[in-house]
This record gives sequence, structure tokens and C-alpha cells, in this order.
Amino acid sequence: MATTNINIRTDSDLKVKAQSILADLGFDMSTAINVFLSQVVYRQAIPFEISKPLNRTKTAKLGGWEGKLSMSADFNGPMEEFKDYM
Repeated sequence: MATTNINIRTDSDLKVKAQSILADLGFDMSTAINVFLSQVVYRQAIPFEISKPLNRTKTAKLGGWEGKLSMSADFNGPMEEFKDYM
């Protein structure tokens, strides 16, 4: 198999971070890029989903608790209720 060179430009900080993670996985940058390109050819597509980031709001971070939680205007009231409970 004949080999060829590919020159790419990337952010230097991104490169260092990626190299560190890849090294932990036992890959060098060249091997990782070859794995990526092999998957592109095999799948005839980019081998992962590309989408816009989710718009994270305070309610989105609550998971399934939306509408089930409420904030008390008076923090002493709930504390008194808690003391009565105890």
C-alpha cells in the first residue's frame, strides 16, 4: 500500500489536548486520523453525528423535575416545616 502525506492546520491547543487523549488510548495522531478516514470510507459518511449544541437552560438541567419544584419566597417557612417534621 502506497502512503501519502496530508497537511492540516488546527489550533495548537486543540492538537495538544487531542494528542494527550489519544496517547492515553494508545493512538498517535496519524493512526487516529487513519481510523477516522477508514470509517468515512466504510460508512460512506462521517462516523459520528454532527449537530448544533443543545440550548441548555436552567430548566433543562433539572431533567425530569421541571414543574415539580418550586422556590419558596420565604426560606424560614420551609425550615420551620422541616423542624416540625424532625
